[in-house]
Amino acid sequence: MGTIGNLEPDKPEFHEYLGRYHRNPLFRGIRYGNLWNRSFVGAVEKPEFISGIKELATADLTLDTANPTMDLLQAVTKLTDKVPELRVVIDHLPGLDAPAEATARRQFETMLRELASRNIYAKLSAVARRVNGQLQTDPAFYKPRLDLLCDVFGEDRIVYGSDWPNSTGNWVPYATMLPIVQNYFNAKGRAAAEKYFWKNSIAAYRWVKRDPNQPELARK
Repeated sequence: MGTIGNLEPDKPEFHEYLGRYHRNPLFRGIRYGNLWNRSFVGAVEKPEFISGIKELATADLTLDTANPTMDLLQAVTKLTDKVPELRVVIDHLPGLDAPAEATARRQFETMLRELASRNIYAKLSAVARRVNGQLQTDPAFYKPRLDLLCDVFGEDRIVYGSDWPNSTGNWVPYATMLPIVQNYFNAKGRAAAEKYFWKNSIAAYRWVKRDPNQPELARK
């Protein structure tokens, strides 16, 4: 299907590397966020970072963010103000706790709706939660959080993520994680489940079918 690369848009070599990797149709974008000792919030203030992101958008490639916080979401808003054509996937969004206090909760939901009005997809990964060290497996535990994100972004702007490598067992086994989202989306019906599990990823990443066994969208 494709891969997301580790390139830094503010580095002098970004233009060269982006051009080189973009020649491979498996290369679908880059990941940049709160990881690898990087500050997404600080990066969006740098002209050289914005210049690199504009190149990414011109190439019709995707920016994956990482490890969302309120500051990161605000920075994504600022970035897409500067580069409105940029396609963004915000990963691990279910892992961000909505504030309990009413005013802060409204501000949080307003921020989500602003993001959803742009060329932004929500990756519903990192769904599994532990309470007092115990992994929660009851689908009802996750429903309010998933309901909020699905309501805000809509069924066409949510994508599945396995949360690899955390789902290899160092956080939660994949066999435990997958049924959580399967139960939730299967209850919405096959059409909604297929959008979440694979169809929306085509729009988010522009991947192209390369194997006869891969599914494809029906031709209009």
